[in-house]
Amino acid sequence: MTRVWRVVIIDSHPTSMLGTKLILEERENLKVTGMASTWDEGLVLVIEHQPDLVLLDYQMPEGTAEPLLEKLKSSSPESHILILTDHDGLKLLHPIIHHGGSGILSKQASASQLMLMIDGLREGFAALPIEWLKQGIWQMQAAPSAEGMFDLTETEIFIMERIVQGITYDKIATEITVSRRSIDNYLRKIYVKLGVSTRAQAIEKFALHSRQKRAMYI
Repeated sequence: MTRVWRVVIIDSHPTSMLGTKLILEERENLKVTGMASTWDEGLVLVIEHQPDLVLLDYQMPEGTAEPLLEKLKSSSPESHILILTDHDGLKLLHPIIHHGGSGILSKQASASQLMLMIDGLREGFAALPIEWLKQGIWQMQAAPSAEGMFDLTETEIFIMERIVQGITYDKIATEITVSRRSIDNYLRKIYVKLGVSTRAQAIEKFALHSRQKRAMYI
C-alpha cells in the first residue's frame, strides 16, 4: 500500500488553495495537513507537520519564493518543495533547484500534470516540460569542466587550495596582501561559481574537481 503523503499548501489566494486541496485529496495517497496565506504561517506549518510535500506559490506579498524556500528546507530537510508560478519556469529552474526546490510547475498546468509531477517525486524523479528540452535546458545546467575549474581566477584557486589545507582566512589575507574583508568578498564570488552556499560544500566540490583534474594527467 502506498504511504499517504502529507501536504502543506502556501498560497496568498484562498480560492486557489482550496481548489488545489480538492484536487489533491481526490487521491487517497495525498492528505493536505495545512494551508497558509503568508510566509510566517507557512513556515510554522512546515515546522509542525514536517510534510512530505510543500506546494509554494512563487510570488507572494512578501516577495519571491527563494528566501522562504531556504528556510523551509532548513526546517524540514526531507520535504519536497514544488514551486507554482505564472513566471517563466525555465528561467527560474536553476535558482529554485539551487535553493532546495524539487521542481516548478505552471499555475496553468492541468490536474493530471500536477499529479504526474508528484508521482515522479515519489519515485525520485523530476518531470520537465518537453518544450524546455527543446529550448536547450542542458545548456543552462551544463557541468563545468575540470580543466576550467568553474572559471575560478588564479587568486580564487589559490584561496581555495589554502582553505582545503586548513589555513585560516586571516593568514590567507596576509599571504596575498589583502584585507580580511577582501577574503570574504572572494569567497562570495567563489561560492557562486561553484554553485554552493557553505564553506564545507565549497571545500568538497573544489577538492573533488581537483582530484578529477589530476586524474586526467595520470
